[in-house]
Amino acid sequence: MTKPVVLIAEELSPATVDALGPDFEVRTTDGADRSRLIPDLADVDAVLIRSATKMDAEAIAAARSLKVIARAGVGLDNVDVDAATKAGVMVVNAPTSNITSAAELAIGLLLACARNIAPANEALKGGTWARSRYGGVELLEKKVGIVGFGRIGQLVAERLKGFGVEILAYDPYVSVQRAGQLGARLVTLDELLAESDFITIHLPKTPETLGLIGTEALAKVKPSVRIVNAARGGVLDEEALATAIAEGRVAGAGLDVYAKEPCTDSPLFAHESVVVTPHLGASTEEAQEKAGVAVAKSVRLALGGDLVPDAVNVSGGAVAEEVRPGIDLVEKLGRVFSAVAGAVPVQLDVEVKGEITQHDVSIWELSALKGVFTDVTEDPVTYVNAPLLAKERGLESRLVTDAASEEFRNVTTLRGTLGDGTVVSVAGTLTGPKMVQKVIGVNGYDLEVPLSRHMAFFSYADRPGVVGALGRLLGEADVNIAAMQVSRQDEGGDALVALTVDSAIPDSVVAAIGAEIGAATVRVVDLA
Repeated sequence: MTKPVVLIAEELSPATVDALGPDFEVRTTDGADRSRLIPDLADVDAVLIRSATKMDAEAIAAARSLKVIARAGVGLDNVDVDAATKAGVMVVNAPTSNITSAAELAIGLLLACARNIAPANEALKGGTWARSRYGGVELLEKKVGIVGFGRIGQLVAERLKGFGVEILAYDPYVSVQRAGQLGARLVTLDELLAESDFITIHLPKTPETLGLIGTEALAKVKPSVRIVNAARGGVLDEEALATAIAEGRVAGAGLDVYAKEPCTDSPLFAHESVVVTPHLGASTEEAQEKAGVAVAKSVRLALGGDLVPDAVNVSGGAVAEEVRPGIDLVEKLGRVFSAVAGAVPVQLDVEVKGEITQHDVSIWELSALKGVFTDVTEDPVTYVNAPLLAKERGLESRLVTDAASEEFRNVTTLRGTLGDGTVVSVAGTLTGPKMVQKVIGVNGYDLEVPLSRHMAFFSYADRPGVVGALGRLLGEADVNIAAMQVSRQDEGGDALVALTVDSAIPDSVVAAIGAEIGAATVRVVDLA
């Protein structure tokens, strides 16, 4: 059996390859060299990159078998996520791999600014003992403003506690209670700018945050303030900062990131009070190993068909262990639904009932969409592009939950309305210690049939002899029945028979059965 191909486009830790394990063919290339990268992407299933490899639309189009782009780090500036999503390619990163390293570097830059460590070091190594020239300030009893109080900002706050500082925090998405738990006072941005003796930035770069700390903001700060940016270049306006330092409106700065990288020339570099590093936030042995191992595990999950919690272009996020067994069930119900409906619905409700609803089951809506489209499109359907396929085909979906379930602990029903107004429904559940997947309802007919690779559903006018005819025709075709159940709502009315068989039923036999029993509908499902 051919192994999936994983291309490592930049140097990663040996632990990364170890984490991939023996199930993949691992290749390497120089991702920064486009003349090598593009042809090397041709037949790979996954590519592992850092920051030097650009996975843009051209690269994604060249990778015809690509299923996963794994960025061993946090930032995705070098990945065209939109192009990947349209191509059905999952994008994963390692969002927590470098948070400790980034927080520690921010602290380091802050201390270096406070004590003029960099220029004093340079002067002494140049032969000048300039002890009086490079006096600094203590952190004790100073106010440190943290702009962006997410994971890294909170780590910075925890590490600053020992310095005896007062911590101010600005973040519209953090509660006063959460800030208080970490010893921080939540304030407005204007309050933080006006009161802080030190400011450290920990925001992502978005259209809203681009240039946030610029000319207008810097007009509100103390002239003694020192500003640190070890988050993302562009959040802090470097030209405005250089002007403020030159005019004595800002005392100093520590920068690890820049609007354009690599940055080797900046008006900020002329000031001794500015400490700079070349984007070293994640450049520790520990962070690199964590990032590589994390994305290797994500690649294993993705190529194994499992949900990946760190996928940035797949909704669902982290999934509770109790919810995971239902993902495959609901996807298969989606495939059964498409077979029974014979068309894609315009509206699909994913109805979940039972105690499972105490957990977040939103991933099941995505699983249902993936199942619905798996057998109706030639393109591969993934957790990434299933919502796009739904949008393109005018399918609207919604998740409906109810804690009460009458007959089973948990029941999931896919109920869809077709373009002509017909309503189709398929229900299923997991039963017993082995979590057996079962279909328990089709279009209002009660059933309890295990899901199987080969299934068939026939609806007909109930009368004697139908079951015998089914058995005879399948027997003559050497197709063994594994399970059969007949369901009807009224005596002498319409009935539905559900079959699971050990092998595929030939089309000619399906047609013969339909003719023999006068079937109103004939639906065959192959869940291979």
